[in-house]
Amino acid sequence: MDRTAWIVVSLCVIGLIAWYIYIGKQMPHPRPSTISASPSAPPPVATPSPSPSLYFPPSPIPTPTPVQSAPTFPEKIETLRNADVELRLTNRGGGIKEAVLLNQIAEQGERVVLNSAGSAPIGAIIEQPASPVLPEFTISGSSSSAVQFERTTPEQIVIRKKFFFQPSLGKKDNFVSQMEVDFENRGSQPFQSPGYFVALGSAAPIHPRDYSYYTRLVWCIDGRAKGVDVGWFGASGGFLGLGQRTARSFYQEDIAGAEWVAVSDQFFTTLVAPLTAKANAVWGRRFDIERAPDQKLPAIEGALGLPSFRLQPGQTYSAGFEIYAGPKLYHRLAQLPHNEAEVVDFGIFKIVCQFLLNFMNLLHSWLHDYGLAILALTTIIKLTLWPIQNRANRSMRRMAALSPKMQELREKYKDDPTRMNQEVMKLYKQYGINPVGGCLPMMIQIPIFFGLFKMLGQAVELRNAKFLWVKDLSQPDTVAHLPVLGWPINIIPLCMAATQIWLMAMTPKTGDPTQRRVMMFTPLIFLFICYNFAAALALYYTAQNLFSILQFYQNKRQPMPKLEKVAPPGKRKR
Repeated sequence: MDRTAWIVVSLCVIGLIAWYIYIGKQMPHPRPSTISASPSAPPPVATPSPSPSLYFPPSPIPTPTPVQSAPTFPEKIETLRNADVELRLTNRGGGIKEAVLLNQIAEQGERVVLNSAGSAPIGAIIEQPASPVLPEFTISGSSSSAVQFERTTPEQIVIRKKFFFQPSLGKKDNFVSQMEVDFENRGSQPFQSPGYFVALGSAAPIHPRDYSYYTRLVWCIDGRAKGVDVGWFGASGGFLGLGQRTARSFYQEDIAGAEWVAVSDQFFTTLVAPLTAKANAVWGRRFDIERAPDQKLPAIEGALGLPSFRLQPGQTYSAGFEIYAGPKLYHRLAQLPHNEAEVVDFGIFKIVCQFLLNFMNLLHSWLHDYGLAILALTTIIKLTLWPIQNRANRSMRRMAALSPKMQELREKYKDDPTRMNQEVMKLYKQYGINPVGGCLPMMIQIPIFFGLFKMLGQAVELRNAKFLWVKDLSQPDTVAHLPVLGWPINIIPLCMAATQIWLMAMTPKTGDPTQRRVMMFTPLIFLFICYNFAAALALYYTAQNLFSILQFYQNKRQPMPKLEKVAPPGKRKR
């Protein structure tokens, strides 16, 4: 390959290495577990160590079971509802059994439901997350604005819980509720709580083609989010024998005070922020949800740990929790006071993603169509970069004009690569050509491309957004399947590959014929990688290619640049 191609490839490799190093640093290092099992096996409970920061009670640990045995009391359901979400509260554990999102559609026209039936209710107070015990609560009060539960423990500790929606100035996107908990000591002896966990419920992909690596347990410390995804729990064969590990049954870590903890999938999250004390521990477990006889989707459930407290007879300890159960709408989460927007995983391209998302939503408010908004966003980006790309195209055309002379040098010094490179660089200097002049637009577009990839991959606004034949811009635009193989036929990625081949055919030829033939395979490799990407991303890239083709046509109509030697720096006229 020529020097320019090597520079581009090297920068891409360096970028990928930097990205993986960054991801590795974001992954926390949990306490090692001495027990390992398959993700589908019942989760064992770790034996407590003498560390004072653990949150297990001193009583013997019960036999772990993933789901509580059948209760001996009937389940009662109360509902809280506003225009956006319906909370179905259960007397089993006194928490939110399901959060039904009234304006979000899942498969087959059903509404999106957060929290699976086998997981502990959101807001349930539990001692052992791996084997939750969900005692019976009495519904002590219920109205259209609040639901209250009450329970008295054998130690004469009365636990009162109240769920209600927070007042909101907005007319929509009201997914925030609040849970208030009171612990009252009605006994004659002081009560020492060893600490407790609050269940987060579970998160799972809504659509079979949602990206599973967004299914995560996440927490935020000092405004920065950390987390583990479902891939962390699986076994790994490592690389060349390095990094091998068995499957992990659960995740647990003591942390230095978290503002909130959440379970999250690609587009939705259940987030709990303690208001009176920061979370000091996190717990998570992966399990599988069976959507069809031959289809299992990875899910995750979690809990946050809170510190101990002491109650004298007659005293009451109160705790408050903010619960967000809804779509990961960045503009809505950014309005909350505890850095809740960090649950949207934008990574190192956070600033770019925020700008592009806000700009896309602004364009949608004018155009009322997300497909048109993406095309308008692409147009604005290309027009902004148009002058820079013109200079790059001019540099590439001068490089193409210089190609015969470079080929002569390659033939002349084919047995001396060092001398050949020296002569090529001297040739560039003689004609005043910058060999990396064509790389600048690519370097500018790399953060834009990755920013769009991260943004469009999590923009819940694109779910079920239609454009032409596309039924959902957040999914591939599959129109049919091949009869025998069953492969999906995605139109926009095929158009993207076709425009990329067209663009490469128009690009001035540099390098030897073998290198050019190898480079022609790049669109096919890119097609293979991007074939099942969201239609929104493929639409952006196809539109960008069409603008680049238009720009090349415009540049071709200009006269071919003449090669003229430039005067050495010491002989140039001032």
